[in-house]
Amino acid sequence: MIIWLNGTFCSGKTQTADELHRRIPHSYVFDPENAGYYIRDNIPAEMSKNDFQSHPLWRELAYSMLRYIDSEYDGTIIVPMTLVDPDYFMEIVGRLRSEGREVRHFTLSASPETLLSRLESRGEGRDSWAAVQMDRCLTGLKNKVFECYVDTEQKSIPEVAGIIISLLKTGE
Repeated sequence: MIIWLNGTFCSGKTQTADELHRRIPHSYVFDPENAGYYIRDNIPAEMSKNDFQSHPLWRELAYSMLRYIDSEYDGTIIVPMTLVDPDYFMEIVGRLRSEGREVRHFTLSASPETLLSRLESRGEGRDSWAAVQMDRCLTGLKNKVFECYVDTEQKSIPEVAGIIISLLKTGE
Protein backbone atom coordinates (compact mmCIF):
# COMPACT_ATOMS: atom_id res chain seq x y z
CA MET A 1 0.00 0.00 0.00
CA ILE A 2 1.06 3.57 -0.70
CA ILE A 3 -0.11 6.29 1.68
CA TRP A 4 0.12 9.75 0.10
CA LEU A 5 0.03 12.64 2.59
CA ASN A 6 -0.87 15.84 0.79
CA GLY A 7 -1.47 19.37 2.01
CA THR A 8 -0.04 22.86 2.00
CA PHE A 9 3.36 23.58 3.41
CA CYS A 10 3.30 23.27 7.23
CA SER A 11 0.13 21.19 7.26
CA GLY A 12 2.08 18.43 9.04
CA LYS A 13 2.92 16.02 6.22
CA THR A 14 6.52 15.23 7.12
CA GLN A 15 5.97 14.89 10.86
CA THR A 16 2.84 12.80 10.27
CA ALA A 17 4.78 10.60 7.83
CA ASP A 18 7.47 10.07 10.47
CA GLU A 19 4.83 9.21 13.09
CA LEU A 20 3.07 6.77 10.74
CA HIS A 21 6.45 5.22 9.97
CA ARG A 22 7.00 4.65 13.71
CA ARG A 23 3.54 3.08 14.06
CA ILE A 24 3.28 1.01 10.88
CA PRO A 25 5.62 -1.99 10.94
CA HIS A 26 7.63 -2.54 7.77
CA SER A 27 7.00 0.91 6.34
CA TYR A 28 9.21 3.25 4.35
CA VAL A 29 9.02 7.04 3.86
CA PHE A 30 9.66 8.03 0.24
CA ASP A 31 10.14 11.75 -0.45
CA PRO A 32 9.74 12.60 -4.16
CA GLU A 33 10.97 16.11 -3.40
CA ASN A 34 14.50 14.70 -3.55
CA ALA A 35 14.01 13.99 -7.26
CA GLY A 36 13.05 17.63 -7.70
CA TYR A 37 16.25 18.78 -6.03
CA TYR A 38 18.24 16.43 -8.24
CA ILE A 39 16.61 17.81 -11.39
CA ARG A 40 17.08 21.41 -10.26
CA ASP A 41 20.75 20.82 -9.46
CA ASN A 42 21.53 18.94 -12.69
CA ILE A 43 20.02 20.96 -15.52
CA PRO A 44 21.09 24.26 -17.08
CA ALA A 45 19.64 27.28 -15.27
CA GLU A 46 17.75 28.25 -18.43
CA MET A 47 15.72 25.04 -18.17
CA SER A 48 14.82 25.53 -14.53
CA LYS A 49 11.21 26.13 -13.52
CA ASN A 50 9.85 27.88 -10.44
CA ASP A 51 8.31 24.60 -9.25
CA PHE A 52 10.12 21.37 -10.09
CA GLN A 53 6.75 19.60 -10.33
CA SER A 54 6.32 21.50 -13.62
CA HIS A 55 9.07 19.31 -15.09
CA PRO A 56 7.45 16.26 -16.71
CA LEU A 57 10.61 14.39 -15.72
CA TRP A 58 9.84 14.96 -12.01
CA ARG A 59 6.37 13.49 -12.39
CA GLU A 60 7.73 10.52 -14.31
CA LEU A 61 10.43 9.92 -11.70
CA ALA A 62 7.94 10.12 -8.83
CA TYR A 63 5.63 7.65 -10.57
CA SER A 64 8.45 5.29 -11.64
CA MET A 65 10.09 5.23 -8.23
CA LEU A 66 6.80 4.52 -6.47
CA ARG A 67 5.94 1.79 -8.98
CA TYR A 68 9.40 0.27 -8.52
CA ILE A 69 9.37 0.41 -4.72
CA ASP A 70 5.81 -0.93 -4.58
CA SER A 71 6.77 -3.82 -6.88
CA GLU A 72 9.88 -4.80 -4.93
CA TYR A 73 9.06 -3.85 -1.33
CA ASP A 74 6.62 -5.86 0.75
CA GLY A 75 5.66 -3.02 3.05
CA THR A 76 3.81 0.26 3.28
CA ILE A 77 5.20 3.28 1.44
CA ILE A 78 4.48 6.67 2.99
CA VAL A 79 4.76 9.71 0.71
CA PRO A 80 4.67 13.21 2.27
CA MET A 81 4.33 15.51 -0.75
CA THR A 82 2.32 18.57 -1.64
CA LEU A 83 0.61 17.99 -4.97
CA VAL A 84 -2.09 20.49 -5.92
CA ASP A 85 -2.42 20.19 -9.70
CA PRO A 86 -5.15 17.60 -10.46
CA ASP A 87 -3.48 16.68 -13.77
CA TYR A 88 -0.16 16.03 -12.04
CA PHE A 89 -2.01 14.01 -9.39
CA MET A 90 -3.55 11.84 -12.08
CA GLU A 91 -0.17 11.41 -13.82
CA ILE A 92 1.23 9.90 -10.65
CA VAL A 93 -1.48 8.65 -8.29
CA GLY A 94 -4.10 8.02 -10.97
CA ARG A 95 -1.63 6.05 -13.04
CA LEU A 96 -0.57 3.94 -10.07
CA ARG A 97 -4.21 3.24 -9.21
CA SER A 98 -5.03 2.36 -12.82
CA GLU A 99 -2.39 -0.39 -12.55
CA GLY A 100 -4.20 -1.83 -9.56
CA ARG A 101 -1.85 -0.43 -6.92
CA GLU A 102 -3.47 0.59 -3.66
CA VAL A 103 -2.85 4.28 -3.08
CA ARG A 104 -4.59 5.88 -0.10
CA HIS A 105 -4.55 9.67 -0.29
CA PHE A 106 -5.08 12.09 2.60
CA THR A 107 -5.01 15.88 2.44
CA LEU A 108 -3.92 17.45 5.71
CA SER A 109 -5.59 20.81 6.29
CA ALA A 110 -5.49 23.77 8.67
CA SER A 111 -6.53 27.40 8.58
CA PRO A 112 -4.30 29.93 6.78
CA GLU A 113 -3.60 31.58 10.14
CA THR A 114 -2.39 28.31 11.65
CA LEU A 115 -0.30 27.50 8.59
CA LEU A 116 1.37 30.93 8.70
CA SER A 117 2.01 30.54 12.43
CA ARG A 118 3.63 27.14 11.80
CA LEU A 119 5.76 28.60 9.00
CA GLU A 120 6.92 31.39 11.27
CA SER A 121 7.74 28.91 14.03
CA ARG A 122 10.16 27.16 11.67
CA GLY A 123 11.79 30.45 10.75
CA GLU A 124 10.00 31.21 7.50
CA GLY A 125 8.32 34.58 7.09
CA ARG A 126 5.26 35.65 5.15
CA ASP A 127 7.47 36.29 2.11
CA SER A 128 9.02 32.81 2.06
CA TRP A 129 8.45 30.54 -0.95
CA ALA A 130 6.16 28.28 1.11
CA ALA A 131 4.06 31.22 2.36
CA VAL A 132 3.73 32.71 -1.12
CA GLN A 133 2.45 29.32 -2.39
CA MET A 134 -0.24 29.05 0.28
CA ASP A 135 -3.17 30.54 -1.65
CA ARG A 136 -2.34 28.49 -4.75
CA CYS A 137 -2.16 25.34 -2.64
CA LEU A 138 -5.33 26.00 -0.66
CA THR A 139 -7.25 26.72 -3.86
CA GLY A 140 -5.87 23.70 -5.72
CA LEU A 141 -6.54 21.31 -2.86
CA LYS A 142 -10.26 22.14 -2.98
CA ASN A 143 -10.49 20.01 -6.13
CA LYS A 144 -12.56 16.87 -5.58
CA VAL A 145 -9.64 14.63 -6.58
CA PHE A 146 -7.90 15.62 -3.32
CA GLU A 147 -10.77 14.61 -1.03
CA CYS A 148 -10.29 12.75 2.21
CA TYR A 149 -9.34 15.76 4.25
CA VAL A 150 -7.83 15.41 7.70
CA ASP A 151 -8.08 18.54 9.82
CA THR A 152 -4.82 19.17 11.67
CA GLU A 153 -6.02 22.34 13.38
CA GLN A 154 -5.45 22.11 17.15
CA LYS A 155 -4.31 18.47 16.80
CA SER A 156 -1.00 16.92 17.74
CA ILE A 157 0.95 14.87 15.22
CA PRO A 158 0.12 11.63 17.12
CA GLU A 159 -3.58 12.55 16.94
CA VAL A 160 -3.39 13.19 13.18
CA ALA A 161 -1.56 9.90 12.64
CA GLY A 162 -4.21 8.13 14.73
CA ILE A 163 -6.98 9.57 12.56
CA ILE A 164 -5.24 8.37 9.41
CA ILE A 165 -4.69 4.90 10.83
CA SER A 166 -8.38 4.74 11.75
CA LEU A 167 -9.35 5.80 8.22
CA LEU A 168 -7.03 3.16 6.77
CA LYS A 169 -8.72 0.49 8.88
CA THR A 170 -12.23 1.56 7.90
CA GLY A 171 -11.35 1.86 4.24
CA GLU A 172 -12.43 5.49 3.93
